[in-house]
Amino acid sequence: MEKIIEIKDLFFEYDEGLKTIDHISFDIKKGDYVAILGHNGSGKSTIAKLLIGLLEKKGGTIIVNGIELTLENLYKVRDNIGIVFQNPDNQFIGATVRDDIAFGLENNCVPQEEMDEIINNYAAKVKMLDFLDHEPTKLSGGQKQRVAIAGILAMAPSIIILDEATSMLDPMGRREINSLVKELNQEKDITIISITHDIEEAKNADQVIILNDGKIVAQGEPDKILKDETSLIKSELDIPFALKVAKGLEKINIKTSMSLKKEVLINELCQLHSKK
Repeated sequence: MEKIIEIKDLFFEYDEGLKTIDHISFDIKKGDYVAILGHNGSGKSTIAKLLIGLLEKKGGTIIVNGIELTLENLYKVRDNIGIVFQNPDNQFIGATVRDDIAFGLENNCVPQEEMDEIINNYAAKVKMLDFLDHEPTKLSGGQKQRVAIAGILAMAPSIIILDEATSMLDPMGRREINSLVKELNQEKDITIISITHDIEEAKNADQVIILNDGKIVAQGEPDKILKDETSLIKSELDIPFALKVAKGLEKINIKTSMSLKKEVLINELCQLHSKK
C-alpha cells in the first residue's frame, strides 16, 4: 500500500536546547487509522501542527501525498489535510452551525443543493441536526467539538487529524464519534491520525505510535503495543481496561485470551461460566 505521509528525522524545539520532537521517523500508509499516544507534553500535538505547517520544523523532512512540505507549497499540502483541534473555539468561523459546516464547502464552490445535503448529512451523523441555526459560541464544549468534526468530515479530505478532538464529550459521545470516524476510514479510505491519550480508542487503530519526551518509544499494531505494560507505564499511559481485568483473573487461575477488547473478554467469561 502506498505511503501517504513520510516523516524522516523530524526535529523541532520551541526554545534552544528544549527538544519537543527529537529526530523521529515514521510512515503512514494511505487508508490507515493511526493513533499517536502520549501524556501531556510528550510532543504529540506538536506533530499535528508540524504536519499542517502551523509550526516550522527545525530539521528533517515531511512528505504528504508525495509533496514535500515547504513554505512554498504549504497550501498545496494543506489541501490534503483536515484537522480538528482540542479547543473548537479556535476553528469557528460561521455565525451559525450551518454556516460553519458550510464554510469549507463554499470555498470549494460546491453547488448549493449538494451543499445542503452534505451539511444535513454530517450534522445528523454527529447528532447536531437540530442545532443548525444555533450560534456555535452558545453550545456546550462537547457540542462544539461535534460541530468542528462535522465541518471537517463534510470536506472529505484524504487525511484527517483529530487532535484530542473528542476530549469534551462524555464516554458514550466519544464512542459514537470514534465509531463514525472509523466507519468513514473504512468506507472512504480516508487516512485518520488520532492524537490522543485514550487507550480505549487506540485499540481500534491499524497502527499505534507512543511518544515520550519527543521520541518514539513504541510503534506497531495495537495488539502488540498496547500489551507492552512496561512501555505504557514508562510513558505515563493507562493499561487497557480489559487487559487489566484479564491479568487480575489470571492471578486466580482464570485463563483468557488476553484480548484488549472488553466484548471479547465478556464473551470468554460467559463461555467459561456456561461450562460449569
